[in-house]
Amino acid sequence: MVTVTVDGRELSLTNLEKPLYPGGFTKGQVIDYYSRVAPVLLPHLAGRPLTVKRYPDGVEGPSFFEKNAPSHTPSWVRTVRLPAPGSTKGRDTIDYRVVEDLPGLVWTAQLAGLELHTPQWRVGPRGGAHESDLLVLDLDPGEPADVVQCCEVALALRELLDTQGVTAYAKTSGSKGLQLGARAPTADTSGYARALAEHLEQTLPRLVVSRMTKALRPGKVLVDWSQNSPAKTTVSVYSLRARTLPTVSTPVTWAEVAACRSAQDLRFTTEDVLARVAADGDLWADLA
Repeated sequence: MVTVTVDGRELSLTNLEKPLYPGGFTKGQVIDYYSRVAPVLLPHLAGRPLTVKRYPDGVEGPSFFEKNAPSHTPSWVRTVRLPAPGSTKGRDTIDYRVVEDLPGLVWTAQLAGLELHTPQWRVGPRGGAHESDLLVLDLDPGEPADVVQCCEVALALRELLDTQGVTAYAKTSGSKGLQLGARAPTADTSGYARALAEHLEQTLPRLVVSRMTKALRPGKVLVDWSQNSPAKTTVSVYSLRARTLPTVSTPVTWAEVAACRSAQDLRFTTEDVLARVAADGDLWADLA
């Protein structure tokens, strides 16, 4: 165990040499990545109830989604109690953590919290959910389609959103697909997103599906509009993903989207992302 002081908060870090990815990427490296990317990541987490996907034995071991802040959460980590209608665990409320500073982020990484998932809305300074402020469209390819087809769909969506005065930004999911984000153009983001997905399904039927029915998805890209439901979360920009490599949900330029010819073109690991941030800053800063 190592005791460190992070911005005035004392933290105990354990098992730093423990590999969490098959290639030997360790918990210490996870903590180091989140510490270094914090300046661009934290503005995207601020005010958003956090759901953490934890991998205590690494990405090849059991994992679990954790919404409720654990009982040992430090008193200085902000928590917000919110209603939990339809909770599968029978809870009336959930005490979410809201990670807004470096000590909270390091503490989360110490728990092997690899993936960080947030909703498209924020809570106020005294709690209580606000209206959605983000629109998210998750482009999920059905094999043999991959991120190349997602890029084709993303460019069509961008053009469609442009005609409606909405500026879209792209990022990799860190897994197989691509995600678009924008400032919410309406209070009914779920209905708006669904209309976009269904319109694109009609205009690009060879490539796009708006329904999750598995039989419809092979070789096509699902435009998942349901991520805009208040109950849903999406992996945060700059979050690690639990894949074979320590890949990251990474902001990309529209030029990179247009130039994508293989899945490798838009696959970024932690070191790639840190280099990109050092060179270009936060490509999603307008949505923070």
